[in-house]
Amino acid sequence: MNKIWLKNYPAGVPAQINPDEYPSLQELIGEACRQFADLPAYTSMGRTLTYGEYAKQAEYFAAWLQQGAGLKKGDRIALMLPNVLQYPIALYGAMLAGLTIVNTNPLYTARELEHQLVDSGAKAILILENFAHTLDEVIERTNVETVITTAVGDRLGWPKSALVNLVVRHVRKQVPNWELPGSVPFNSALEQGRYLQLTPVPLTHEDIAFLQYTGGTTGVAKGAMLTHRNMVANVLQSAAWIGSEARPGKDVVITALPLYHIFALTANWMVFVKFGAHGILIANPRDFPSFVKELKKYRFSYMSGVNTLFNALLNTPGFESVDFSELRITLGGGMAVQKSVAEHWKKVTGNVLTQAWGLTETSPGACINPFGMDFNGSIGLPIPSTEISIRDDDGKELGIGEIGEICVRGPQVMRGYWNRPDETAKVMIEEGLLRTGDIGRIDDEGFVYIEDRKKDMILVSGFNVYPNEVESVAATHPGVLEVAAVAQPDERSGEVVALFVVRKDPNLTEQQLIDHCRAELTGYKVPKHVYFRNELPKTNVGKILRRALRDELPKAPK
Repeated sequence: MNKIWLKNYPAGVPAQINPDEYPSLQELIGEACRQFADLPAYTSMGRTLTYGEYAKQAEYFAAWLQQGAGLKKGDRIALMLPNVLQYPIALYGAMLAGLTIVNTNPLYTARELEHQLVDSGAKAILILENFAHTLDEVIERTNVETVITTAVGDRLGWPKSALVNLVVRHVRKQVPNWELPGSVPFNSALEQGRYLQLTPVPLTHEDIAFLQYTGGTTGVAKGAMLTHRNMVANVLQSAAWIGSEARPGKDVVITALPLYHIFALTANWMVFVKFGAHGILIANPRDFPSFVKELKKYRFSYMSGVNTLFNALLNTPGFESVDFSELRITLGGGMAVQKSVAEHWKKVTGNVLTQAWGLTETSPGACINPFGMDFNGSIGLPIPSTEISIRDDDGKELGIGEIGEICVRGPQVMRGYWNRPDETAKVMIEEGLLRTGDIGRIDDEGFVYIEDRKKDMILVSGFNVYPNEVESVAATHPGVLEVAAVAQPDERSGEVVALFVVRKDPNLTEQQLIDHCRAELTGYKVPKHVYFRNELPKTNVGKILRRALRDELPKAPK
């Protein structure tokens, strides 16, 4: 392709970045905290931390993790929180202690949580107290030794009026039923950390910053090993693209997507820490009336989200009266941005909804459109130091306009999947080229377009759902003989899960099967529709033809 996309780069955006600018995220975040010490870093539910306060809280937490919990460099800590102040503190604190972070969805079922904790070998977990009962079901079968819970209250203090109180609990695994013999409020843990010695843990590009879990065609979630080099590179790539659009120390950033999702983790937390932005954390963006009220408090300059979030905001009363005078960047990713939503967004806000694309395995940024360019349906141009190649099934590179699998090469591409060399080998081909599973093309201007998905992945409001996982759960119902999960178009969430089922028990109902799945699957993975059939279409070797079933589904309204 000879990097034909470079001719359409915005002015000032370099073709390459230097990942060696920072040896790790420790240094990148630390530099920002020193530079912007007196400026607001995060606001959540009325409480604001400056960058200086943020750094101190993280240092105290890191010292406690080392001295109080006995965690060592490379140990894994799971973070299972919504967007509250504790999340960025825990992220930076864990890095200062030299730990590897395992971001975890708070809505995981016991089965999903157990798999992630066992697979990652996490020794500690920070979890919202509301979901501690899920951990209670599985902790004896994991390596977790330290549990930190958060309890959200209206009148709690930080230290006197905080919104969240963290309670630290040590788990003595030799005690039957894992009794929790001691507990310390987080304020006390921070106070202990204040007087404990934080031992500096030098990190390098080769250290793993995150085990970021993603699904797979097997239905088993895999941990993408994202190194400090991967993450530093993607921050610098993103920062280079933002360029003069950023106003260091002055931007206000709306963070509604959960920080446990790779999109918000990089595009909101890390990138805008570098710019000293003021991050507004939205703990429950699904409460759209409250979300709009929060937006009215700020003259924000940046917001990221998925198509369904933007669409819901546009249809929430009062959104049209939000002050958009400072909004310069709206970034859409995680799922395809619909043209109608992009046009409506620009009409209401005066700002272009810019589509970007990436995946967990690319930390996640890989392509983005130039800011201010009207919606064109593409996922944009490859970002600096990134190559996009379109390949056929044999790995041969295809030409301009030809349709094949989108492959990515760049410093942000993961090292591989944790403890899964076989799965890594399936997606990593020559010289660090990653097969993405998305089918697309590049036009003669260097813009990349997605045509279809090679995998049968279902995309629900930006979250991946893998049919095999849903099918394996549904198939455990005694009334099911055969089952196939497919994506059904949906006006609100883009896609939802639909099941085609051959019954073993003729009395099995749609609701019974949905309830069965709800007990084992996170909410967005639960089927929304069930269609009963006498038989399912199959290939001559007996493989169910999901594509034929998708063709039977009703189409989403336009």
